This record gives sequence, structure tokens and C-alpha cells, in this order.
Amino acid sequence: MAVLRIPDTGEKITVEADIRAALGRVGIDYERWSLDRVPADCSAEDVLRAYGSEIEGMKQRGGYVTADVIDVTPETPNLEAMLARFDKEHTHSEDEVRFILAGRGIFFLHLEKKVYSVEVGPGDMLRVPRETTHWFTLCEDRRIRAIRWFQDTTGWTPHYTGSGVDQGYQPLCFGPAYLGPRVESAIKLNRNA
Repeated sequence: MAVLRIPDTGEKITVEADIRAALGRVGIDYERWSLDRVPADCSAEDVLRAYGSEIEGMKQRGGYVTADVIDVTPETPNLEAMLARFDKEHTHSEDEVRFILAGRGIFFLHLEKKVYSVEVGPGDMLRVPRETTHWFTLCEDRRIRAIRWFQDTTGWTPHYTGSGVDQGYQPLCFGPAYLGPRVESAIKLNRNA
């Protein structure tokens, strides 16, 4: 189940309907899907077959032309380089859509002069529309398995903003840096008082 946070204010939302409504207000789609179709250790082909109707439905909704399964673990070759491509604020010229099958990650969304973080886990489906400023990183277990949809068969290309906003929010999922610079500063001030 996702957790939605606004790090600068400390706001935390954990109720599914409230997460869906809050993200919907800023143009982000969030849904919960069933995980009972396939065992956790099944092949990518079995996942794509099992979720075929959802994959096709999503293709119709968003004009996606292909879907795949990504499986990232701490043993993934060149993991650091792969993560470094997406952990800085960027946009894409197409939607970024993921249905999480295993593991956890965080999408940071920079919308309406606020940073939102959405920690996603098994069963969460998130659609970040094209040109949305965002960045993504894995949680401390450094594992994620997800179905991804693409509007272009070449995949997502990050277009970096260079804003530096992401530097204030690099997390492990629950470490102090995750709270954001304003909350972290407040914690430091309270400790020194």
C-alpha cells in the first residue's frame, strides 16, 4: 500500500481513497490492483499473460504500445548507474506507468511548487503523466519488480531540469533525509534548543 507524504510539511496520507484523491487533484493516477494472479517467483512472460486484460485496458486508456516487466535486485549489474539516471529531477516526453509486483520505491513529484513523495509497494499502480517533473529511487531493500507501459517502444528518456530540488530529498525510505530540508532543519533546531 502506498504512502503519500509532503516532506516539507510533514503531512502523511495512508488511506487508499485519500491517496487517490490527493494525487488525482495534481493529475497523478493511483490505483490498487490484485496480486493474486501469479506467484512472486514466476517468469516475466507469465506475469504479462496473467495481467493481459489489465495491460490491454491500460494500453487503450493511455495509448501505450508495449509493456514489459522490470526486475531489479541488489545484484542487478550496474544498478548504481541505472538508478543514477532517474534519481535527479527530470521529465519524460511520455507517461511513466508502473504496477508494482514486488519491492518498494519512491516517486518524488514536484508539482505546484510542492514536493510530494509516493512510496509505492506491491499492488500499487501509478501513472505519472508526460512532462511531470519527478524523480525515482528505490527503498533500502533496493528491490522492485513492476509492469511498465510505454507509448514509444524506445522507452523513457529522462530530460533533466537541473533545478537541484532533488538534492534536498534523497532518501532511504524512512531516513532523516527523506523528511526534506525544512522538516530536517526544524528537527535540528529543536535538538539544539
